[in-house]
Amino acid sequence: MPLPDMMAAALAMDESILDADQVENLIKFCPTKDEMELLKNYTGDMDLLGKCEQFFLELMKVPRVESKLRVFLFKIQFNSQVTDFKKSLNTVNSACEEVRHSLKLKEILKKILYLGNALNQGTARGSAIGFKLDSLLKLTDTRATNNKMTLMHYLCKVLASKSPSLLDFHVDLVSLEAASKIQLKSLAEEMQAIIKGLEKVKKELEASETDGPVSEIFRKTLKEFVGVAEAQVDSVKDLYSVAGRNADALALYFGEDPARCPFEQVTATLLNFVRLFRKAHEENLKQAELERKKVQKEEMENAKGVNLNKKGFK
Repeated sequence: MPLPDMMAAALAMDESILDADQVENLIKFCPTKDEMELLKNYTGDMDLLGKCEQFFLELMKVPRVESKLRVFLFKIQFNSQVTDFKKSLNTVNSACEEVRHSLKLKEILKKILYLGNALNQGTARGSAIGFKLDSLLKLTDTRATNNKMTLMHYLCKVLASKSPSLLDFHVDLVSLEAASKIQLKSLAEEMQAIIKGLEKVKKELEASETDGPVSEIFRKTLKEFVGVAEAQVDSVKDLYSVAGRNADALALYFGEDPARCPFEQVTATLLNFVRLFRKAHEENLKQAELERKKVQKEEMENAKGVNLNKKGFK
């Protein structure tokens, strides 16, 4: 596509003609201030210039060309950027809600506390009213005297026997795994990128008021975009604030300080606990099946022995 046509499409912000990659390439080829100064004073024959210089001159026909191209790129990427960002925020909010409202998880935590107090009976730790969140991962470290069963296995065995409905507590936490991959720092950076991006758009809109006819379509299109984008950014800022409050509330729910035990640590710990719990339960089931088969085999062998004895007696 000839450069004049590309620039016309860029000024019209026509996303059906130019995509993000093409606009990014145009930005890369924008002349520097020094290059523009050199070419600005050139009065010779244009045909004597190289293709690169001719390319620069074409771009320079548009006031603040690089700024306009960056604004266009922001507009192209805006909807997907906001959609993806909202998805992450909603995942954080959902995970926090699921964990805090899971009655099954709450009951399991109570039973872990009871179990810990029972094991530590007679010691200073035998009357605890709570435990640190990372203690959940230590259940696999404590083993029985025969070294075959961990405290996690025992917990699963007790639950399977007395409260089997709690064994599938992970079903309550459908957003936990996705949430564990989200970094709050990255969300903060993304929020700032969206806010600052819109600020630059508004600055360019204001600056383009004095551009004249060359930016007429650009101004009109950009003005419409700003009106829509501002409302979306306000909405996403509110959602971001809610996610931040929920992330802090999640740590507080477990009696942890959000500054010392941030959202990422809470979700990672819970996800690991879920995985260790499910693994222990599966191992218990396999062990029970092996024992059942062993008993069955012994019974069959005993039955054969009885039959043989009867035949011998006759």
